[in-house]
Amino acid sequence: MGRVVVVGSLNVDSVVTVERHPKPGETVLGGDLRTLWGGKGANQAVAAARAGAAVTMVGRVGDDAFGGRYVDRLRELGIDVTGVRVDPDGVTGHAAIAVAADGENTIIVSPGANGRVTVQDLAPVDALGDGDVLLAQLELDLGVVADAARRAARAGARVVLNLAPYADLPADVLALADPVVVNEHEGELLERAGLRPPSLLTTLGGDGARWGDLSVPAAPVERVVDTTGAGDAFCGALAAALAAGADREEALRAAAAAGAEAVGWVGAQPA
Repeated sequence: MGRVVVVGSLNVDSVVTVERHPKPGETVLGGDLRTLWGGKGANQAVAAARAGAAVTMVGRVGDDAFGGRYVDRLRELGIDVTGVRVDPDGVTGHAAIAVAADGENTIIVSPGANGRVTVQDLAPVDALGDGDVLLAQLELDLGVVADAARRAARAGARVVLNLAPYADLPADVLALADPVVVNEHEGELLERAGLRPPSLLTTLGGDGARWGDLSVPAAPVERVVDTTGAGDAFCGALAAALAAGADREEALRAAAAAGAEAVGWVGAQPA
C-alpha cells in the first residue's frame, strides 16, 4: 500500500446553523456557535486516514491557542504531522460557516498561516515514490501547489488535484493529475477557462460522480445534516483507495460512500 501526502490548509471552523441563508443586506438569527476543526487539506487528510491510508500532512498553523491543539489532534488520529509547521508570526486559518436547515452551507475563509506555506515546506513531497499519492487543493498559494504537483510527478507518485476553491492552474500542472477533481460549478469554470485536463473527475451531488467515461451513482443518504466537508471526505477516501491499488471504479465507489457518510454529522470532520 502506498502513502498519501496531503499538501493543504488547516482551519478552525466557526459554525452556526440558520433556518435559511440571508439575502444581501439581511440579518437572520442563528443557533449556537460551535468551533470545529476544518480546512480542506486537514479534512482530506483525516478522511484518507479514516479510510486506512498512511497519511502525512504538509501545511502550517499559527502559534496561537488553536495551532498546537490541531497538530495534537491530527497526531492522535494517526497522521504524520512532521510536515506541519507552527508559524510564529501567523495565526491559524479560520472559516466562518453558516449551515441552513436543508444542510447547504456558505463559507468565508481567512487563510492565516495557510497563506505562509512556501515551497520550503515541501520536503515530504520529495520522499514520495511509485504507488504513493499526492493530494492537494487550492487553499494555499497556487505556486506552492503547482510546485508540489511537479515534484510528486517527478518522483513517480500519483497526483490528485482538487480544484477547490476554484482557480486556474497551468495546463501542464493539470496534465500531471490523475485525476483533477471538481464539482459541477468548478467544472463549468474550468471549461470557461478553456482548460481540459486529460483525467477529469466530476462530483455530481445526488447524481453520483463521473471520471471520464465511468460513472457511479451516489451512495444512499438517510438524512442530510451538513454538507460541509462532504467533498473533502470524497477526495480523501479517493486518494486512500488509489494508494491501496484500487482501480477507478473501486476508488470512485469508496469515495462516494465516504462523501455520503460525511453529510451525517455537523462540521467537516467527525468528532
